[in-house]
Amino acid sequence: MRTRMIELHNILFFGGSYLLGAVPFGLIIGRMAGIDVRREGSRNIGATNVGRVLGKKFGALTLLCDGLKGFLPMLAAARLLPASEQKELLVCLCGALAVTGHMFSIYLGFKGGKGVATSLGVFLFLSPAATGISLAVFIAAVGLTGFVSVGSLLAAGLIPLWLWLLGASTTVIVTAAVVSALIWVKHHENIARLLQGREKSWKTEKKQR
Repeated sequence: MRTRMIELHNILFFGGSYLLGAVPFGLIIGRMAGIDVRREGSRNIGATNVGRVLGKKFGALTLLCDGLKGFLPMLAAARLLPASEQKELLVCLCGALAVTGHMFSIYLGFKGGKGVATSLGVFLFLSPAATGISLAVFIAAVGLTGFVSVGSLLAAGLIPLWLWLLGASTTVIVTAAVVSALIWVKHHENIARLLQGREKSWKTEKKQR
C-alpha cells in the first residue's frame, strides 16, 4: 500500500509539473494587453518576444512567470516527496517535465515556446552558482553579437560543464544536459537563420526605434 501511495505521489507531481509548465503565460499576458503575441514579432510566446511586442515590463513579467514554472515544481517535489534513494531523480524529472510542458503545451495543441525562461528556473534550482556563470555568458554573448538566441544557446549549452566543474551529481548534470538539448532543438529555426545571416539583432532593432 505504501509503495502505491508513493507511486501515486510521483504521478501527481509529474502531471502537475507538466500542466503548470504548459500554462502559456506569455500568451495570457499578451491577451490581457489586447495582443496575441503569436501574431506579432517572432510569433513566439516567450519573454523575448513579449518584451519586443509589448515592452520591457511585460517581458520581465513573462520571464518571471515562466521561470517560476520551472522552479516551483522542483521546490514542491523537494519539500513534499518522501525521502528515498530516487528523490533527486524525481525532483529533476519534475523540472524537465515543466520545460517539456512549456515547449509542447497541451493547451496549445502541443506547441509552445523555446523554454529558455522555464529552463532558467530549473537551472536556478539545480545550482544558483552554475546559473550565475551562464547568465554572465548570456549577457556577454548578447552584448558582443547582438543576438539573444546566441546568448541563450551558449548559456544553456555550457550549463552541464559548469555543473560538472562544480561537482554536481550525475543526475543533475544529465538533467541539465537533456534540458539544454531540448533548448537547442527548439532553436533550430534560429540556428538556421544565424547560419544564413538572417537572424534579427537587438542592436539593429534598437537603432530602428
